[in-house]
Amino acid sequence: MFRRREPVPFAFVAEADRFRSNVTPPPRERLGKAQLAARSLVGLTVVAGLAGSLLFGIPALQPNKAPEKSQQSTASEER
Repeated sequence: MFRRREPVPFAFVAEADRFRSNVTPPPRERLGKAQLAARSLVGLTVVAGLAGSLLFGIPALQPNKAPEKSQQSTASEER
C-alpha cells in the first residue's frame, strides 16, 4: 500500500550540517574611533527620538477633562 519514498535529490543539503571546513575565515577588523563614534551617535539619536515621542505622546493620549465653562461665542449670548 505504501511505497518507500526515494531519497531527497538534494542530499547534500542534509549533509551540510556535518560538513566542517578546514579554512578559517579572516578575523574581523576592529572599528575605528570615527566609526564607533558614528554608531554611538546614531544609537543615541534613536533612543532620544523614542524617549521624546513618549514624552510628548503620552500626555496627548490622556483623556481631557470636560471644560467647566462651555465655550460659546459672545454673539450667541446676546440673543
